[in-house]
Amino acid sequence: MALDSARVLPDDGFAGTLIARVWVPADAGPSVALVTADGVFDLTRAFATVAQLLDSADPAAAARAAVRGARLGDAAGLIANSDAAARDPARPWLVAPIDLQAVKAAGVTFASSLLERVVEEQARGDPARADDTRRALVEEIGSDLGAVKPGSEAAQRLKASLIKRGLWSQYLEVGIGPDAEVFTKCQPMASVGLGAEIGIHPGSGWNNPEPEIVVAVNARGQVVGATLGNDVNLRDVEGRSALLLSKAKDNNGSCALGPFLRLCDTSYTLDDIRAADLDMKVAGTDGFVMTGHSSMRKISRDVLDVVGQTIGAHHQYPDGFVLFMGTMFAPTDDRGAPGQGFTHKIGDVVTIRTPKLGALVNRVNHSDRIPPWTFGTRALMENLAARRLLQKN
Repeated sequence: MALDSARVLPDDGFAGTLIARVWVPADAGPSVALVTADGVFDLTRAFATVAQLLDSADPAAAARAAVRGARLGDAAGLIANSDAAARDPARPWLVAPIDLQAVKAAGVTFASSLLERVVEEQARGDPARADDTRRALVEEIGSDLGAVKPGSEAAQRLKASLIKRGLWSQYLEVGIGPDAEVFTKCQPMASVGLGAEIGIHPGSGWNNPEPEIVVAVNARGQVVGATLGNDVNLRDVEGRSALLLSKAKDNNGSCALGPFLRLCDTSYTLDDIRAADLDMKVAGTDGFVMTGHSSMRKISRDVLDVVGQTIGAHHQYPDGFVLFMGTMFAPTDDRGAPGQGFTHKIGDVVTIRTPKLGALVNRVNHSDRIPPWTFGTRALMENLAARRLLQKN
């Protein structure tokens, strides 16, 4: 998994305001950093956490104006040393670019993935039944659910029709109904970054990556930036019951974010997020290669609609949150026996890329074989206190 800075960095290089979190071995902890053409500079004296930076009046301007601390290295060196399998543990590397924020995710926000969630449910998590179920559903309701606006009168008519035919699903309720599905993906501090291993529960036999745009939202409910995410999913587990969503979604290493957090400024706006096109590649040690594509242009709910359903008078996030916006990518390519569809194998390398955010690259392993998560919120606070970084400005 060679990590090439030319591929990992955005197409416009350092034109945007790129924020990283860098693990600094000498400090036994992470630093908030600004990524520039001249190097990656520690901002932790000005902003002890990314959450604090994002709550400033203008995060991009604040990051650029902050007094810079030590130069932690150059972007190419940090990117190269982020490969968990080839890392020099004495040198800094990149970790997930968020810290105290809640990690939330919106489900079934694209018509194609909505259909696949219904397939999982109807097939009861059995990949062998997926093809027949998919064909039957398409014959009944069609595959162009993208033309249905959630919560509209047309959606209500479709709902009534499907109920009459016995085809209604809880996934269709959140896919075309008025209320979005927003769930907790993982705990704060549990996400892994560029080059880390991502975890598949060893009991799963049907699973897939989910390439997504992840927006960063501050405590005031403002979208202030975005990064890339892999919402690793266990299709067999969720297909058995939607009540197993937490088991399907939240396992050791099952949430990857990175490589950087790009803050909104004149070079990167909410409209760039809305127009983002994502490419994904899965390359296996068995020679298997699968490519996929997802486009925010085809999302069924606007970014601000889903954000507004997550935060407001009904729910506050004092440390802010990041929100996976969903994916239209739902792989159906057979990797083994015909009709079995796609599932991960150990050693798969997953690359998710979009021009303005760069590339997030990770290798697949079982969640009980990757390093356990030990550095949580308490550890971060203890580390920052030991470094005398918790004094108020």
